[in-house]
Amino acid sequence: MTPIDAPPSDAPPSADAPPSADAPPSRTPAAPPPLTLADRVTGALVGAAVGDALGGPVEGHSPDRIVARHGGRVTGVVGPWDDDRRPARSLAPFRTGDGRVTDGTLMTHALIRVYGTVRDHLDAYAVADHLVPDLITTPRWIPGLEAEALPLTRLSLAGKWLVTRVHYGHTDPREAGTGNAVDCGAAVYMAPVGLVNAADPPAAYAEAIDLAGAHQSSYGREAAGVFAAAVAAACLPGATPASVVAACLTLAKDGTRAAIEAVCAVAARHRCTESALRGLREAVAPFDTVGPRHHSPSLGARRPSRLHSVEELPIALGMLLIGAGDYRRTVLGCVNYGRNCASTAAMCGAIAGALGGERAVPDEWARRVAEASRLDLHAPAKELTESAEEIFHRDTRRRRARESAFAELTDPQLAIVR
Repeated sequence: MTPIDAPPSDAPPSADAPPSADAPPSRTPAAPPPLTLADRVTGALVGAAVGDALGGPVEGHSPDRIVARHGGRVTGVVGPWDDDRRPARSLAPFRTGDGRVTDGTLMTHALIRVYGTVRDHLDAYAVADHLVPDLITTPRWIPGLEAEALPLTRLSLAGKWLVTRVHYGHTDPREAGTGNAVDCGAAVYMAPVGLVNAADPPAAYAEAIDLAGAHQSSYGREAAGVFAAAVAAACLPGATPASVVAACLTLAKDGTRAAIEAVCAVAARHRCTESALRGLREAVAPFDTVGPRHHSPSLGARRPSRLHSVEELPIALGMLLIGAGDYRRTVLGCVNYGRNCASTAAMCGAIAGALGGERAVPDEWARRVAEASRLDLHAPAKELTESAEEIFHRDTRRRRARESAFAELTDPQLAIVR
């Protein structure tokens, strides 16, 4: 099987190869045009969905088991792990594989619909007023069920907590995440927050921290803020994997920051994602409460702590560094890492897609995922781009109004003239 870090088979010939006698004079290839906001939004959202779909069928398994099941590393879209997931997982009878997305993508698209309705920045109350009703009132196509159903049915138990606490428990949305199992469930759908706040990581972090309070607490909420900041940082012109990680470290707190530092220190010693798999796991293990067996969490798993971190975000950032931001290498690195790799690959796919735009995401993967999941992957990107532009103009008017007011407060002459 082709190594996951090998260059594409259609790579151009070496520059040292002798030119053909019939070859036309060589020309320097034109530089690609600068990426627009629409390019980066599309790349991030399509990239996240593809990463999610690639990781879904091998989620929960170790790298060694993945190799044994597939005869080598995963190099693209693969089929389900089990022929029939329903008896294998009675509590979560969802089919993955063959390009089907998971609940991470469905939640991402739901959040985009909320932005399209509110047309402004979101907070925890927007989750209660708009996101939760979307999840429990409107049936949609659920790829994992191969049927139309309420999105609520596809959520994990930690995701269902959000609806239980906010809708049925009438909990203050800003505090509803307290008591939930601490995981990456809120972080995985925060890419839209980073895109609405494109090029402003601190603003993305603050908005995601507020919004995610309805779903998560502790380091799960922190991961949501840092992931949104990573996506926003990836939208900066000239952004690189290193600059994205630097932006994350500027904002991350406690165990999340320490985990990112530890994982990225290991990543810096590797140029191949496959050789880094063991080292990355060893680096994040002290911060991960789940333990070595992902399907059998430890007694202390997913409890609040200032010392711990979700596993998925640091690994995604580490793979981003090793793969130098190349979408194919970084996302496949996350997929072959195993464990909760649908979420890890979705996060990494969003960041790599924002860095490289839609052209960074292999078209054959995107088409396969869209067809298998019965989803239009471009419509949400168009909707969010329009929302982001409108919100930016709102922000500009608000900023200018404050600048005028502040100038009047600090210059008495302006007040007299007025």
